[in-house]
Amino acid sequence: MKHLDIIKKIPKAELHLHIEGTFEPELLFEIATRNKIPLRFKSVEELREAYNFHNLQSFLDIYYEGANVLIEERDFYDLTMAYLKRCREDNVVHTEIFFDPQTHTSRGILFETCLNGIHKALKDAQEEWGITSHLIMCFLRHLSEDEAFKTLNEALPFKDKILAVGLDSSEVGHPPSKFERVFKRAQAEGFLTVAHAGEEGPAEYIWEALDLLSIKRIDHGVRAIEDDKLMERIIQEKIPLTVCPLSNIKLCVFKQMADHNLKKLLSRGVMVTINSDDPAYFGGYAGQNYLEAALALELDEEEIKTLAMNSFAASFLSEEIKNHWIQEINKW
Repeated sequence: MKHLDIIKKIPKAELHLHIEGTFEPELLFEIATRNKIPLRFKSVEELREAYNFHNLQSFLDIYYEGANVLIEERDFYDLTMAYLKRCREDNVVHTEIFFDPQTHTSRGILFETCLNGIHKALKDAQEEWGITSHLIMCFLRHLSEDEAFKTLNEALPFKDKILAVGLDSSEVGHPPSKFERVFKRAQAEGFLTVAHAGEEGPAEYIWEALDLLSIKRIDHGVRAIEDDKLMERIIQEKIPLTVCPLSNIKLCVFKQMADHNLKKLLSRGVMVTINSDDPAYFGGYAGQNYLEAALALELDEEEIKTLAMNSFAASFLSEEIKNHWIQEINKW
């Protein structure tokens, strides 16, 4: 298959990936057994069946339940390394990973336990395979502003390991404006900023994320197309969208892949990127997202290359490294 060949061989960056969302049932069972944590599921197969959900909240329920088995630094290391092995298979040469410390600190896990486990895996993958990475700490938007400030303060001693802050979890009813002061403080501390907006929430949330949180790119953002003025701004200012096709289908943002607006956004000049979001739960890692979008939307070779080049252009890599990878893609 021509699509499969080019997708496998061109280098790619992934910019929208929740490390807790890479928790495959087999590894979850293994770590639960190691930590002597009982599960309500009798088998890997039963757990995998539970990964079939009908909306964002039902997904988040199983997502947070799975995260409960992560206790030791080794657990976070194993989870992250399992994802990085997938990156290697998909020729993802750079990844910018979200992690949710509040999911763990609320259970009594130390901030540095989860951070150090993830960071060590990222360091090992760079040394062994040359996969580069950045770490983005997300605030859970269904929690309070005070709790976000507490998490930000916990992160300050680790600014050498965390490049940016983000905003994730349940979008509806939790607008970006809720965290305006937290993001201003984070920027003052030197963190870059991103935020989930315009997935389940309206296009207005994207405006808020841009104007109040001063974000560098929009995570999801597919509903931007509903607002012509917003589209003009995104195109003119080259604000990237980190789109997650399989996630959007699984969470019923679109009924089927053929209905997805990724190609429309791309054709209008939006800097769209393809990512996997929570691949263990949504049916595929980066390569699978590229492939299924390419087939359903009839993307041609140039469009696939553009998406891959966009992934580097939208990254937080240096301009020199961005240009290196873009030139590698252009050789195709």
